[in-house]
Amino acid sequence: MTKIVNHWIGGKSVEGTSGNFGPVTDPATGAVTTKVAFASVDEVDAAVAAAKDAYLSWGQSSLARRTEILFKFRALLDANRDAIAELITAEHGKVHSDALGEVARGLEIVDLACGISVQLKGELSTQVASRVDVSSIRQPLGVVAGITPFNFPAMVPMWMFPIAVACGNTFVLKPSEKDPSASIKIAELLAEAGLPDGVFNVVHGDKVAVDRLLEHPDVKAVSFVGSTPIARHIHSTASANGKRVQALGGAKNHMLVLPDADLDAAADAAVSAAYGSAGERCMAISAVVAVGAIGDELVAKIRERAEKIKIGPGNDPASEMGPLITAVHRDKVASYVTGAAAEGAEVVLDGTGYTVEGFEDGHWIGISLLDRVPTTAKAYTDEIFGPVLCVLRVDTYEEGVALINASPFGNGTAIFTRDGGAARRFQLEIEAGMVGVNVPIPVPVGYHSFGGWKDSLFGDHHIYGNDGTHFYTRGKVVTTRWPDPADAPAGVDLGFPRNH
Repeated sequence: MTKIVNHWIGGKSVEGTSGNFGPVTDPATGAVTTKVAFASVDEVDAAVAAAKDAYLSWGQSSLARRTEILFKFRALLDANRDAIAELITAEHGKVHSDALGEVARGLEIVDLACGISVQLKGELSTQVASRVDVSSIRQPLGVVAGITPFNFPAMVPMWMFPIAVACGNTFVLKPSEKDPSASIKIAELLAEAGLPDGVFNVVHGDKVAVDRLLEHPDVKAVSFVGSTPIARHIHSTASANGKRVQALGGAKNHMLVLPDADLDAAADAAVSAAYGSAGERCMAISAVVAVGAIGDELVAKIRERAEKIKIGPGNDPASEMGPLITAVHRDKVASYVTGAAAEGAEVVLDGTGYTVEGFEDGHWIGISLLDRVPTTAKAYTDEIFGPVLCVLRVDTYEEGVALINASPFGNGTAIFTRDGGAARRFQLEIEAGMVGVNVPIPVPVGYHSFGGWKDSLFGDHHIYGNDGTHFYTRGKVVTTRWPDPADAPAGVDLGFPRNH
């Protein structure tokens, strides 16, 4: 019997009533294993109403109570790592170790939320004028929404809701319809931890659900992670409806390799950063920029390592890379490789014909490596979101920086060098929100914020860290003046001396 994934509204599972469902496949077999209910406008409204009702008490609850529940949730999340990872592998296809790593990175943000009291401290200035004090406080927004992508169905929601609810907001999540089960498992764990009904809600669906969240008058803020075209739409639409928005878009992350770099370390980093999680991550390295005469040797080292990657079902412990999320996405990724030579690139490795014995109907693609890629080729200009690595050649450091800065994306970038001065120049001159020095995937730890520049971010706030706290709260300044008790009217004795 096909499994059905329903909504989570008001603290319980709620069957879909729209009559619309989407298929969820096992990427390793291509078989439809699950149907997910798609929400109607009325069902989205029900989730928002549940969140609005819950906010009346949750927004006034003590910080101690909120963090106590989050501590319990963290313990449950830790105990259920494997169960969540198995759901991710079954619907996304990534290998179990990658799925476990995703849960671990989400736990970092839960840890941050458990200690949110430090970020929520206000400020006080006394005696700014005679008997006048000024204080600054931060208060929750109300109902907030998160719209999250398929590539990290557990981690990206945990970049959002733990901080949002710790700050006193209530939350409506619209996860990807391609791998929805992890979000429901998280909702169940939150309920088990004692989170009041309606504080966290999940509605599944497509554009109908998304557009209703963007226009709903009771939704005060929207967080999004996904492709740049959708991020731009989310930002413009939600902003036009008066909402606060953080919309993280796509990427084309570069790795600049200088002639003095440890080429073995650089090749190891390029392979893990380009092909890990089958390249389906916004922080994947998809373009290596080789400076000077090292290009041939570097490409040879990358090829040698890439050819050894074991591709297979995500639940096979021997697998190092799994399938892609859908057959449609697999075919799109393959098109960049099959068309690369005609656009002037040298195809070093072509993974487009790859299959796994016994799993021939899975969404398989092998490792692809393209060398001497022109900056005009689609394989370079587009975000591929698959296991395809482009190598570009430049003569100097300055050319490499100019090439990277010319990209419309500015999510993350890295430099590999032994020269501290060159690394220092790079981190100041490069136009990207996250920079790695001999670190290929510079995703910040939970207490530093994640976010890019240019077409990789729409909105003023990065996600999680201090930016996350500021995004999910509003500042308020209170100016106070009290008369001195010694100046009380005659006849009223408060016990204060009159000779002050």
